[in-house]
Amino acid sequence: MHHLAVRAAIEFQKGDNMLTFEEINLTKHRDIVIAFRKDSFNVSFGDISGFGDEGEYVRWLEEKKRAYPKGFMLVMEDGEYIGQLELSCKDYEGMHIGYIHLFYLRPEKRGEGRGLELYHYAKQFFLQKGIKNYQLRVSPSNTAAIKFYQKIGMEPIKTELDGKVVRMSGTL
Repeated sequence: MHHLAVRAAIEFQKGDNMLTFEEINLTKHRDIVIAFRKDSFNVSFGDISGFGDEGEYVRWLEEKKRAYPKGFMLVMEDGEYIGQLELSCKDYEGMHIGYIHLFYLRPEKRGEGRGLELYHYAKQFFLQKGIKNYQLRVSPSNTAAIKFYQKIGMEPIKTELDGKVVRMSGTL
């Protein structure tokens, strides 16, 4: 794979800062993606007990990355990793949808508009795949995330896993 293909040249202007989206390279980024994913569990559920085995997550990530390389991205700002996106497409209840597995920003980077930049990246990813509907699942206790998802036009459609998550849906 060409070196330039590994680093996405997709950048968004955020004030004087620039967000850069870089394809996840598990050799280089293994510890970062595990830390970000674990923090997402902590924010969502209050602990990381539901995270499971790190090796299984890395294997799942490698498999998904092969199918959707531009869907599994780290977000950089000022030379540091501040977030992560995990996007794919799947069949769900008779529809072909976009799915957001992870929409993550480090805690100190939230609430300042960066989430909208991640959303714009996800939106372009899904549109390039011909996807009009996308979904994600979020903990009902993660009210800040739910509020953000509603701000970008997503609506809750049902609860799953005995009420542990709310499935939300959006249309492009």
